[in-house]
Amino acid sequence: MASVRPPPWDWGGRAAPSLHDFEALAAAAFRGLPDYFRQSCDGLIIQVEDFPDDEILDEFDASSEFELLGLFRGRGLAQSEGVQTGQFPNIVYLFRRPILDVWAEGEDTLGDLVRHVLVHEIGHHFGLSDADMERIEREAE
Repeated sequence: MASVRPPPWDWGGRAAPSLHDFEALAAAAFRGLPDYFRQSCDGLIIQVEDFPDDEILDEFDASSEFELLGLFRGRGLAQSEGVQTGQFPNIVYLFRRPILDVWAEGEDTLGDLVRHVLVHEIGHHFGLSDADMERIEREAE
């Protein structure tokens, strides 16, 4: 009879990462991105929410609150002509629960997934290609 070994992690005492935990994870992921990429994001705010709000879901015609992992709001480099009066800062929203759902079903680490969503939300808005974003992710610490 084979012996039963305990799992390498004691998941029985662990809770899902909180919004605060996610904010720390996102900040660490952002700090690990290449300098040239971070510099193009001067003043960027990273906001973590559990889910996108109804307005966002309607805007993207989302069929589920789990459909969107993140969202960039603001003006990318291509649209920017300097700061204008009344202009809101650039914000990347990361949606905790949808990200956790994808993470639970996949093989990536949570940190890698958060970095991936962060790079893609910024990168798509700045007009980067998928190849450019993959290179940035490879160059991340």
